[in-house]
Amino acid sequence: MNTKGPTENLKSISTNPEEVEKYMEDRIGLGESFDLGVRKIKVLNKEVQFYYVNGLCDTEFIIYILKELVDLNDNEKKSGDVFKIIENRLLHQSVSVVKSMDELVDQVLSGLIMVVIEGENEGFAIDVRSYPGRQPEEPATEKVVRGSKDGFVENIIMNTGLTRLRIRDERLRFEILKIGERSKTDVAIAYVKDVANKDLIDIIKKELNAIDVDGLTMADKAVEEYLVKQGYNPYPLVRYTERADVAATHLLEGHVLIYVATSPSVIITPTTFFHHLQHAEEYRQSPTAGTFIRWCRFLGVFASLFLVPLWLIFVLEPSLLPEKLKFIGPNEESNIPIILQIYFSELGLMFLRLAAIHTPTPLATAMGLIAAVLIGQIAIDVGLFVPEVILYVAVSAMGTFSTPSYELSMANNIMKLILLSLVALFKIPGFVIGMTVLVVFLASLRSLRSPYLWPFIPFSPKAFLQILIRSSTPGSKIRPSIVRPRNRQKQATNS
Repeated sequence: MNTKGPTENLKSISTNPEEVEKYMEDRIGLGESFDLGVRKIKVLNKEVQFYYVNGLCDTEFIIYILKELVDLNDNEKKSGDVFKIIENRLLHQSVSVVKSMDELVDQVLSGLIMVVIEGENEGFAIDVRSYPGRQPEEPATEKVVRGSKDGFVENIIMNTGLTRLRIRDERLRFEILKIGERSKTDVAIAYVKDVANKDLIDIIKKELNAIDVDGLTMADKAVEEYLVKQGYNPYPLVRYTERADVAATHLLEGHVLIYVATSPSVIITPTTFFHHLQHAEEYRQSPTAGTFIRWCRFLGVFASLFLVPLWLIFVLEPSLLPEKLKFIGPNEESNIPIILQIYFSELGLMFLRLAAIHTPTPLATAMGLIAAVLIGQIAIDVGLFVPEVILYVAVSAMGTFSTPSYELSMANNIMKLILLSLVALFKIPGFVIGMTVLVVFLASLRSLRSPYLWPFIPFSPKAFLQILIRSSTPGSKIRPSIVRPRNRQKQATNS
């Protein structure tokens, strides 16, 4: 569950510090887990306890606050209101009052320090979190020649800060939830209040609040599976990005973003098929160069999906080729059927991709050379494969790697294998049937009630033209209608 009930229905913080300590021992294993700690001091004849988790707190802040409170014994009268005096001396910008034991536990495990005062049924939560993690760096899968080199990291606070750096609008909102009965993972919903569609925000909140799970150890991917209920559909219904500039652009277009703690990726909702074909490099070049890059990418995606099935059709039906293209197809007979050669080649490429993921970086290049040069050439020399199989499968693989979205490239790879099977069984009718089923299937998909193939189906001429041609920034004055924004005009005056 991601929310607790009202604090008045929960157990209040005990006025006896010993009972609080006993509760923490029973509830979270204080004294058993080495990283859970408590520091007890006397302030104006009252016992004050500090609860914290080593590794999640900034030690320097804790020492500084302890010193300030200890100095109260020499500078304040013992007859004063201890609660108010301590509150006034907690020299930190993020201090909140906590009233229940459950909230006390949640805050401690989130990395805050809790201050409990003898005789008071309220405590203080001080946000001195210092989560372990790396510094922002350029994402490996979304590199650009020119442009910012910072990217999201596993720290949700840093990620929201990178977004605020780009959008300093007072209407930008980050609403945070805790999801997971055991993990209590921080999940933030980001949107621009006067742009994002309220119904879309409500739908996402409803779906997130309905998540009932032990924990989100797989972070954003687990959230996605609850959010869009994808099932066994291989095509991605949300888009991921690790670039702060891409996230900020989608926020200004009216999308709603989901930030999940411990994940360097941000979920963009809703998205269409064509959202997964966009890349930041297109917008870092001139409109002409960006359009050229986009068309090359479209050609690569087309090749990754249809090149090998089309070649197989011509191999099985040579009569379809015009006289000048008769050279297409194997020149020699092979002991292994062409379809099996293609399957073995695709399987080999998948082995190579998995091996590259699991191989240490210094060895990955050498492994790729060995696989590409030695294995491929030897397979041809011994007669296992004909050269054209290697050629077309390799070109198709290049198209796969040119697809900006890793999830979309994997989905297209699966569909390519299905098309190959249909072509091998039924030839041209199999290809036509497979294409028809694929288009109908994609047209039937919805991403948070948004048509997946928009603006192709349903057809929107202006929006489809923007898919084909990268428009200049001054010329992009209308937000896409697929997100149903409250304010369609991009460069309007402040309300």
